[in-house]
Amino acid sequence: MSEAIAYINDQYVPASEAKVSILEPTFTKSDVVYDTISATDRSIFRLEDHLDRFENSCKVMQITPPYTRSEISTIVANCIDRTGLDDTCTTIMGTRGPYKDISSRDPRNCSNGLIVLSVPYYYVIPKERAKNGINLSIVENKRVPAESVDARVKNFNWMDLTRGLLESYDKGGDSALLCTPDGKLSEGPGFNVWLAKNGTLKTPKGNLLEGITRRTVFELAAEIGIKTIETDIYPDELREADEAFTTTTAGALASVVEIDSKPLGNGAPGLLTSQLSELYWKKRKDGWYGTHVDDLLEQ
Repeated sequence: MSEAIAYINDQYVPASEAKVSILEPTFTKSDVVYDTISATDRSIFRLEDHLDRFENSCKVMQITPPYTRSEISTIVANCIDRTGLDDTCTTIMGTRGPYKDISSRDPRNCSNGLIVLSVPYYYVIPKERAKNGINLSIVENKRVPAESVDARVKNFNWMDLTRGLLESYDKGGDSALLCTPDGKLSEGPGFNVWLAKNGTLKTPKGNLLEGITRRTVFELAAEIGIKTIETDIYPDELREADEAFTTTTAGALASVVEIDSKPLGNGAPGLLTSQLSELYWKKRKDGWYGTHVDDLLEQ
């Protein structure tokens, strides 16, 4: 029987049984960093890149999970294996952990921990909507300034993203795209954005998470001879694009066919978007950047 599996407090348990104390800053202050990794046919995509980013997030927040990198890889493999699923999303969390003394709020005195959660592969943007094209809303709610929360450190401080998503729904959109306080495009709730104009691909830089799938698109575009640029982008440039798409671990590429309920380009999924998406999944199926679960378990 397939089910979501968690590793917490040195044990593998059904995800429904995994619990965090309401006294922990992990819960009360969202004092936790994380990364989400996908596996296709039990092949984990870009595991080392995800672990690099996870380690950097932990370093910035001075969280030290009580496991080595190799041990974390094995735990990830075991969680995936125990789900009984071939295609999964696995989240690794470095937690601040409980205070040694509840009367003290000093985060240096906490016992840092690790939680790993494997669930069936899911899509940030529903699969059919991603294929047929979504209506993306450029919302008024702004991304938290980088000086306050560094978006390159993957975290659960999602108030700005959640408010943006709710604003998008109120407008009839499928998802939200936030701007920085100075009006440049940033990112959406769980995804980066790309636009194509005159055969060139562009993606925002600056106050955003530098996604692993975003990195992958740079490589795929180079493979098929498409120029890519990471640059400041303003909303009108996206509205005037030939086509656009989002990128994320949970769902890969999703076509954008409307911006603020107005057609983008010809109002249909773009040819370049489709080409990149097909190439992405083909290479994934062929084991590109893959680490097989069984290989990790054998170690």
